[in-house]
This record gives sequence, structure tokens and C-alpha cells, in this order.
Amino acid sequence: MRIGYSMWGFLGNGILDTPDGARSFRRPLIDALIASGHQVVFLQANRDLIEAGEDLRDSYRWDDGLPDLDVLMLEWRWRLRGRNDTPCGSAGHTCDLHRQRALLEHYTRSLGLATLIWDLDRQLDPRDTLRTRPNVAVADFALRQVPGVITLPCPVPDVLLDTADPLTLAAEDRPTSLIYVGNQYDRDLAFSRYFAPAAVRVSHEVAGKWANTRQWPHVTFTGRCAYSDVAAKHRQALATMLLMPPRYAAVGAMSSRLFEAVTAGCLPLAPAELALAGVFVPAELRVASAAEVLERVELLRRIQGSAQHADLIRACLTLYRANTHRTWRELLFRESEA
Repeated sequence: MRIGYSMWGFLGNGILDTPDGARSFRRPLIDALIASGHQVVFLQANRDLIEAGEDLRDSYRWDDGLPDLDVLMLEWRWRLRGRNDTPCGSAGHTCDLHRQRALLEHYTRSLGLATLIWDLDRQLDPRDTLRTRPNVAVADFALRQVPGVITLPCPVPDVLLDTADPLTLAAEDRPTSLIYVGNQYDRDLAFSRYFAPAAVRVSHEVAGKWANTRQWPHVTFTGRCAYSDVAAKHRQALATMLLMPPRYAAVGAMSSRLFEAVTAGCLPLAPAELALAGVFVPAELRVASAAEVLERVELLRRIQGSAQHADLIRACLTLYRANTHRTWRELLFRESEA
């Protein structure tokens, strides 16, 4: 199929000042679609070239027009006041929302083209009439879904799962006991309950955009890090907290933070608020309080490098393969056969 793919992000490392979490899986996903025989054309601006100076045009195609397509796939964009709802050409304007509207009007509404809205941030209005169109499918990461929405779990690149060896990962030196790599957005409640109290007692780091941190003066915030440094930070850490905004935790909508940590041997601790936590982590890594976070971290420090440590890493990798990775592989194989 000829797939038009709309995304406001990067295929490569991108730039430092961006919240584009999909970088960890977007390029491998596109490569898998191409390897399955599909043609993919990107329909938004080539930010890799324009902003990051990385020229990927020998491997991928961008088109700012309206090329012939069989399917339109959108990583859903929503209104950001003062940024993408301002006049084109004005200071600070980004044209992602305008372009998305033009694509929907041409392909989805006028031509009736099959359209997949991948609502990665769960921002599509529940009342949006796009949901009722027969040629539109809506999908997001949530495992606990409302009727009419498809569960597409966060995909993980094959190479990360294939090269993650539990014994090797368990044997690595991990000076940081507890880490979180990600931005603050709507995570204050979980952070205050689980991470911040534990940070008083253990070595830790919080990397990402955290603008309001006055209530946690004892926590070490290191600011945004380059995407290329994310794996290295996790490989230096024993454990991470799966800090989820309430609207994600309540429906079991897991982001790339899980596989980024697990494939680096950094064990994920799942808070009690995370729905269907057993899909993501074994029982030994579920916590209901900061005291339990400390207990788990202290246990992991005691068993670090042992067969028991490697078994926990292996259990996380096995759960990922069984419950999320399989979904995407089956989808790709089924579509390529069709």
C-alpha cells in the first residue's frame, strides 16, 4: 500500500528542545512497514533536515503536496495555544495543525480514504465527528479502551529485544539506584508519592523538562538530555519509576519509557495506580508506596549482578514480547499478506 504518514517529529536524534517521545519507535516502525512491502511518504515538514540538519532523503520520502495514497496515517496533533493556532509565518508558529486539517479535508473527507488516527497523547476530542466516519479508525496505547478505539501498544524495535541479554545487563555497573528520564507533564502526583520520598535515601537522577521543582529541593534534576543519551542513562541505573499521568495510568496506556528502560536492564517499578500492571511488569516490581519503592530498590541493590537480578530482567522482556510486541508483529504480517 501507499501510506501517507503525518507526524510532527523526527526519525533521527532530532534536537534537544523537543518532547518527541515517539523517536524511540517511529523509525523502526516505518522501516518495518517498508520491509513488509509498503511505500511510505511523510506528509509534514522534514524536521530532521530543517531543524536537526540530518539529511535522510536518500532513505525516506517527504511530500508537501497531496500525493496519491491508499491509506492516511496520522500521529494526532491538537491545538497548542500560541504555537500551532497562530497565523502562518508569525513568530513561533508551527504548521502541524494546519497541515493536518488540510490532509483530513482532502483525503479523509473529500476522497473517503481509509484513515488511521494514532492518538498517541490521547488528545482527540471524544465528541469529534471523525470518530463516526466509516473510513476512519482511531487507535492509541491504552489497554482499557472505550468502544470504537483500537489498542495499538507502544511498539518496540526488534533489535532492542533481540540484543537485550539479561545476564549481561545484570552484570553491568549501575551507580544510580533510581532514575526517571522524561518530562514533567501531569506527573507531579505520582512523582510526589513515589519518587521524591525515595530520593531522600537513594542515589537518583531526573532527566527531562521539569519546570516547577521547588517542592522537591532534595531531588537532583539534570535537565533535558539528548535522545542519544537516553539508553546510556538507563544503563547506569538500577531501577526506574513508571510515572504516568492519571489519564494514562487509569487505562493502562504505557509509553516508550518502559521498553527504553527494560532493554537497557533498568528495572521498571509500577505504581499501584497503573491499570493492568501485570501486563507490563512481574509482581515483584509493583509498588503501592514510597516505602515499597525503597524496599524494592534496596532488594535490587542486594541482588545486583546475580541470577535473581537477571531473572527479573528476563521476566520483563518476556512480558513485553508476549503482551505488546506480538500485537505489532501480527499486524504487520497480516497486512503484508493481505
